[in-house]
Amino acid sequence: MQISLDISLYPLKKEYSMPILAFINQLETDPRVTVVRNTLSTQLFGDFHHIMGLMTDEMARAIELHPESIFVLKLVGQNRAPKTHDAL
Repeated sequence: MQISLDISLYPLKKEYSMPILAFINQLETDPRVTVVRNTLSTQLFGDFHHIMGLMTDEMARAIELHPESIFVLKLVGQNRAPKTHDAL
């Protein structure tokens, strides 16, 4: 089953940008997932089981490093990846 996942990470600290960028950079290392960045959130597109496994691992890592962080996730049961990143 293909999905689209919208993720927002809110590290509750003054130096918030580095934890966000590190999290997104790690997601982008997985070639089986399409990752699209924008100014408000990050979207992942691909197989449900693979994305959820990846999120389990990467969210656990982020929370261990920055326990004061908040994640907001939205999921739809279709791959709604844009044809190009310019479509956003």
